[in-house]
Amino acid sequence: MHAQAFPAAVTHAPAVRVRCEGLHKRFALKDREVIAVGDATFEVRDREFVSLIGPSGCGKSTVLNIVAGLLSPTRGRVLVDGEPVTAPMSKVGYIFQKDTTYPWNTVEDNIGMGLEYRGVRAPERRARVADMIRMAKLEGFEKAYPGMLSGGMRQRVALVRCFITEPEVLLMDEPFGALDTHTALLLHRELLTLWERTRQAILFVTHNLSEAISLSDRVILLGARPCSVKMDVRVNLPRPRDVIAVRETPEYRRIYGELWHALGREFQEGMTEVAR
Repeated sequence: MHAQAFPAAVTHAPAVRVRCEGLHKRFALKDREVIAVGDATFEVRDREFVSLIGPSGCGKSTVLNIVAGLLSPTRGRVLVDGEPVTAPMSKVGYIFQKDTTYPWNTVEDNIGMGLEYRGVRAPERRARVADMIRMAKLEGFEKAYPGMLSGGMRQRVALVRCFITEPEVLLMDEPFGALDTHTALLLHRELLTLWERTRQAILFVTHNLSEAISLSDRVILLGARPCSVKMDVRVNLPRPRDVIAVRETPEYRRIYGELWHALGREFQEGMTEVAR
């Protein structure tokens, strides 16, 4: 009796949610032109957390704004789920570096405004807002206005205000850059807790190498302006992830050293370019 043969299982890679193809961006200033992005090509897959790092002024935020549909590339294109990006998309959320809470709205009104715009009925809206307030540890501040909150608390409001609308792709532009180290680490934990529930694709811009490694599945290094992709490093650290404990692991130290040396080379290249 012969054993029955079965076809080998096929493992499919997660679908590509964001694809940047040959992005180039040139800005015309009064007396000269500046090439902010030279040739950036990369992709972000479903449920993947990808960080962009690079020297200051290399074009990270410009790339993110092109992906968001806020800027048009001079050449190249961005695809989200195979559709060319020509304007902001409802499926794409954006969290900015600057505090974007509305000072005339309370915490609960700030968090729920996206649901209100989408026509979610008041009972459901209140329940979902209450859930997010618990997640962000903002109980007792529901009726507070942003001016009464610390910078870290306002950024928590901005985080959950975006997550509550359940974007399929989330763009984040240095959202913790203005916070002290302790507050930023607390928000790293809360971000990963929120993301573990929803697992959308995230493209995250940061200048902080430790932040990039401890949060991400992949870290993409952009070179000095005009930027292009210099390295694309996979972060093989298990999830769920403790953003503090993970920094003591050999794999974290290995990745940090590899990217730190490469980042140093790009910094020197950028300084050489400025001196010319």
